[in-house]
Amino acid sequence: MTGPGRLRGTGSGRLAALLPSGASTAARTPFVLLVVVLLGSGLITLLLLNSALNQGSFELSRLEKRTTELTDEQQALQQEVDGYSAPGSLEKRARRLGMVPGGDPAFLNPDGTVRGVPSEATGQPVPMGAKESLPPALSGTPTPSGEPSGTPSGTPSDEPSGSPSGTASPKPAPTTPGG
Repeated sequence: MTGPGRLRGTGSGRLAALLPSGASTAARTPFVLLVVVLLGSGLITLLLLNSALNQGSFELSRLEKRTTELTDEQQALQQEVDGYSAPGSLEKRARRLGMVPGGDPAFLNPDGTVRGVPSEATGQPVPMGAKESLPPALSGTPTPSGEPSGTPSGTPSDEPSGSPSGTASPKPAPTTPGG
């Protein structure tokens, strides 16, 4: 009865060689359990690690939002400080406190001589927008003659108060079209 589809010899002998016997099954059981426990603990570790990373991501998102809010608050406070430190705002607050603009200052030259005549603060308002500047000798701007001016700005002179000391601005001659 040996046909092309049948095995020769006893089938149980070969089958027994392929299947483990009872003694070797007992030896494999701890190894299989060890592999299953290692795989299970690895999966649990990955799950915990993933949860920790997600929690860190939520924390990072919350901190970024808080940083944005604090940056906006800082910018608003900086704008408020800039508004308080603007010259016009300082002048208004100083006047409300009863302060008046100072008089004409006197300057000490490096050789010890006094330049200018000091005057007392009068309490009369100086129009807003009027610029008080240092004399050309101290500000570094020469007069048209190339030498520093001898009188500090703000001292009485023959010139109108609108033009700076020692400068003249020529007016251009008007031109007519076609002529």
